[in-house]
Amino acid sequence: MKKLFTSEVTSKGGRDGSVRAADGSIDTQLGNPLTKGGLPGPNPETFFAAAYSACFHGALQNAAKKHNTSLKNSTVTARASLNEDDQGGFFLSIEILASMPGIEQGLQQKILNAAHETCPYSKLTRDGAKVELRAV
Repeated sequence: MKKLFTSEVTSKGGRDGSVRAADGSIDTQLGNPLTKGGLPGPNPETFFAAAYSACFHGALQNAAKKHNTSLKNSTVTARASLNEDDQGGFFLSIEILASMPGIEQGLQQKILNAAHETCPYSKLTRDGAKVELRAV
């Protein structure tokens, strides 16, 4: 395994708090749609959807190249939903919507499937991730 880079983000205050990236690229107050009136601002699912969308779009472009085609004006929308199960626990669900204008429907599905096989976020959701827990 070769680590390519690491991003570091620290949160304070949970869903009603803030997040700040070590490099300063993110420094924002979070919004919490679960609180009365819903606070303005992005929530953790917003950040996850943004990251998944961008990553999957890169994988989609690479998959299109492998299928000897290029994507023009393509878009990828990720919908990340926070759900509650019957036992009071929580889980995420993801929906990926890809628009590939000018590409035949059958080829679109092949490109989507190939992208899902290589996208790191898809691998994370499918295979899980190595998580190391440390108190500091």
